[in-house]
Amino acid sequence: QVHLVESGGGLVQAGGSLRLSCAISGGTFSRYNMGWFRQAPGKEREFVAFLSWSGLNTVYADSVKGEFTISRDGAKNTVYLQMNSLKPEDTAVYYCAASSLIGAMTTLPVEYDYWGQGTQVTVSS
Repeated sequence: QVHLVESGGGLVQAGGSLRLSCAISGGTFSRYNMGWFRQAPGKEREFVAFLSWSGLNTVYADSVKGEFTISRDGAKNTVYLQMNSLKPEDTAVYYCAASSLIGAMTTLPVEYDYWGQGTQVTVSS
């Protein structure tokens, strides 16, 4: 059973940066695509970033492209989301997720098998 635990959220001023971490246990990167999603109050969960099982391919939502970076550290079994130039509209609960659909570009929540508990990111104006 894969277990995901996010950390690194918090309150930051607009223009600031945060790095979210997702610690993985019970699985290895080679078996899962990894994704970050976010959900703001009253809105549906939306895709933020994707990292393929090989670590070679990334995809970003248009709203974060150029400002957010997804990466991983195999030795630490951890996936990261570096978020720069944060805006108030980035305020949401951020979730890390793992998908067993390797070989596919998984950007939909339904394509993911395992989820973390989420970490709150609040960007003040």
